[in-house]
Amino acid sequence: MAYRITRSHEIDAGHRVCGHRGKCKHLHGHRYRVQFVCEAEQLDQLGMVIDFAVIKERLCHWLDRAWDHRLLLWCHDPLIETLRDADPDGVVSVPFNPTAENMAQHLVEAVGPKALDGSGVTLVACTVHETPNCAATYDLPAG
Repeated sequence: MAYRITRSHEIDAGHRVCGHRGKCKHLHGHRYRVQFVCEAEQLDQLGMVIDFAVIKERLCHWLDRAWDHRLLLWCHDPLIETLRDADPDGVVSVPFNPTAENMAQHLVEAVGPKALDGSGVTLVACTVHETPNCAATYDLPAG
């Protein structure tokens, strides 16, 4: 049996969902709440999976640096070049349509392994809340 801990963090960011037929096709923003679920096979000498402060330093601060108060746009979004020209530091090109589902998967598969490298801990799941009522979770596939 493995041990799991959860650490949450909030950021503000804008996005739009290319191809959406409803309101989400427009530029808009959210107060995202991101929950990181980290796992280890055994506890450290203090009886912890990992110190919550380390999760904050490695994962939460990554969110602050990379996505907080930015506009997340899919690299194939037809608006990206125009908006990046207007605000080069404020627009982040991401390799996926920026849905909560894709954001959670990216955090687990791309960000987590780099951020937690050498810690003996794995980011096994991530939940991205767009609103208090709407969230998407991605779990690391077994194996």
